[in-house]
Amino acid sequence: MRNLKICLDRLYRTFDLKFLSPDPLEFVHQFKKPEDQEIVGLIASSLAYGQVERILVSIKTVLEHMGNQPYRFTITFDPKRDAKVFDGFVHRFNRGKDIACLIYFAKQMIDESGSIGNFFMKGCNPEDVNIKNSLVSFSERVLSLDSYSVYSKGRLPRDAGVRFFFPSPKDGSPCKRLNLYLRWMVRSGDSLDFGLWRDINPSRLIIPLDTHIARISQNIGLTLRKSPDWKMAEEITENLKKLDPKDPVKYDFALCRLGILEHCTKKKDLKKCEKCLIKKVCIL
Repeated sequence: MRNLKICLDRLYRTFDLKFLSPDPLEFVHQFKKPEDQEIVGLIASSLAYGQVERILVSIKTVLEHMGNQPYRFTITFDPKRDAKVFDGFVHRFNRGKDIACLIYFAKQMIDESGSIGNFFMKGCNPEDVNIKNSLVSFSERVLSLDSYSVYSKGRLPRDAGVRFFFPSPKDGSPCKRLNLYLRWMVRSGDSLDFGLWRDINPSRLIIPLDTHIARISQNIGLTLRKSPDWKMAEEITENLKKLDPKDPVKYDFALCRLGILEHCTKKKDLKKCEKCLIKKVCIL
C-alpha cells in the first residue's frame, strides 16, 4: 500500500489544472460566479458519457443556447416558452426535451431550496458512512418534480430521457455522472474542483466510476470486482481512503487522465508503459 500511495500521490501532483482539457470540467471553469458554476456543472456532468469529443460539443451547444448567464437563464426558464430552443439537440440517446426538463428541474430545485446544493442537502444524513443514501434521496426527489410542462404527461414517462441523468445506487448504478458532479461541487483541496457545497465532507464522496477508472483500478489492485457497478465504486473508494482518508476521490482526475489521454492502453504497450507513473504497481 505504501508503494501505491507513492505512485498515486505523484500522479495526483502531475495531472493538475494544466491537463484540464479535454474534460467537461473545463466548461465550469469558464464561469466565475458560484451560481453559474453550479448550473453549468450539472449540465456538463449530466452529458459526460460517450466519446469525450462529442461530450464537449454537446455541452458547448447547450450552453450557447443558454447565453452567458446560465443561472439567470435557469431561474427565468419557462418550459412552455423556452424549451423549443433545444429542439434538434441530440447527444446519443438524449434529446432537446431532456435538456429542457433538466433545466426545469434545476429551476424547481432552486425555487424550493435556494440552490441545487441546498436541495441535495435535504437528503443528507451526516451519520452515513458515504454519500449513497443522499444520492438515492436526491434522484428520487428530483424525478418527482413537475415535468408536465415538458413531456405533456401527468407523470414523468418511464422512457423519459431525463431519468438517465438521475440514476440511483439503489438500482446498482455506479452513478458516475452524479458522483462527478459531487466531486466538482464538494472538493476544495486543489484548483480543479470548486468546493461550493461546504456542508458535505469530501471523505464521504464516491469515485466517479467510468471505464477508465474501472480498468486502471483493476490493474493496480484497487478492486477485485469485475462489474463496474456501485459496489465496485465503493470498493475502489474504500481502498483510496487507505491512502487519503479525508479526500479519497482526489485521485479521480489523474487516474482518468491516464485513460482519456491514452497514456494507459487496454493492452500492454512497452513504449507507453515504460513512461507510466504507476508502472511499479500495475499488473498489466
